[in-house]
Amino acid sequence: MNGSNEFSPLIGHRRSTSQSKLRQFLLNPTSTPGTENPNIFIRWPALAWNVTKVTLLSSWINLLLVFVPLGILSAKLKWGAAAVFTLNFFAIIPLAAVLSFATEEIAARLGETLGGLVNATFGNAVELIVSIVALKAGEIEIVQASMLGSILSNLLLVLGMCFFLGGIYNMRAPNGEGREQSFSTGAAQTTCSLMTLASASLILPAALAGVLDKSDEDHKRASILVLSRGTAIILLFLYGMYLYFALHTHTKLFEAEAQNDLDSEGASEEEEHVPLLGPWSAAAVLVVTTVIISMNADYMVDSIDALVEEFDISKTFIGLILIPIVGNAAEHVTACVVAVKNKMDLAMGVAIGSSIQIALLVTPSLVMLGWAMGQPMSLHFETFATVAFALSVLVVTYTVQDGKSNYLEGAMLLGLYMIIALAFWVSPADTLDKVAKVVSSVISN
Repeated sequence: MNGSNEFSPLIGHRRSTSQSKLRQFLLNPTSTPGTENPNIFIRWPALAWNVTKVTLLSSWINLLLVFVPLGILSAKLKWGAAAVFTLNFFAIIPLAAVLSFATEEIAARLGETLGGLVNATFGNAVELIVSIVALKAGEIEIVQASMLGSILSNLLLVLGMCFFLGGIYNMRAPNGEGREQSFSTGAAQTTCSLMTLASASLILPAALAGVLDKSDEDHKRASILVLSRGTAIILLFLYGMYLYFALHTHTKLFEAEAQNDLDSEGASEEEEHVPLLGPWSAAAVLVVTTVIISMNADYMVDSIDALVEEFDISKTFIGLILIPIVGNAAEHVTACVVAVKNKMDLAMGVAIGSSIQIALLVTPSLVMLGWAMGQPMSLHFETFATVAFALSVLVVTYTVQDGKSNYLEGAMLLGLYMIIALAFWVSPADTLDKVAKVVSSVISN
């Protein structure tokens, strides 16, 4: 009888098959039925759903996407500065993860060289979008603090967490002895030299401002702008040379060194990333996400003045500590995961590489963009923040110059980041400026 027997299901077979297809349509993170159907009225909706589904299921952080409509509603309905800032703050975190996912999908199909250029362009897109919105609104203090804060966040918080978690998970060798994780010393020394150059480019405008302290205010501002814009052009040129150096002429210097004492046979092999989206689909996700981030960033920046007035919080603290957490959330998770897997060269590339992009590409670009927009954006950052940045670069240079890391070094970097955050929490920006003026007057006398 039709090949059936006493073990054949009577009713549930078709139902289970339909449920399996529905589950695949809704929850399969790699493919969707109907994407190859010849009927365009079936294929195009299936493709659109597949792109949406793959993007949404790319990370658990995307659960926070519920804050995106809430952030927009809070601004439209005027729920208050604290609610608007907080909801849009949490909305940008998953959007940053989606942006990072789309960037990786595009880079995976372009090869190592072009993929590196794409990552260099879009890796810090969130910080750039937020800063452009703030620059357009004339919030130069927020722009400067967010740039410096993003560098400090990558150098101390992200790199410190990589060293700490990677050191804890890979603390013991198979023979029971303590061991350190290793990474390319050549790449570390080159990137630290570039970060030292970046810190010098911020110290010189501050020093010039101190020298011109008693001169005419308009002349002083004009001199600092000329120095900043000239320095920005030089930094952009050096960043271009750095890309050519790293991706063409000296690629071996940046190759990952063999990890030491790995106890599994295939543990050191790089997992090849298989792209799930086509280049056009990933580009569409990139564009849509960028537009949404711009909206949330606009609402968040607009609420800052009211938030500062209501809660007596320094703008420098918001820009230096809070906003960089948004932009670096996806990078932070990625770097920590690969550090735990003992892929320290990749973790270093994410943390310090992102800092170099901010210092040599994004910040000089904002100076030039401010010039075009008529905004006096300069490299004369708040004095205390500049000192904190220079000290951080010094500590990181001493930490990574030997090409090895452990959990103690990670704890030291995290400790320094907490000290800097605490210093800006207890000291409003206007107080720090007054202290700097008093110190400079005492020195000049």
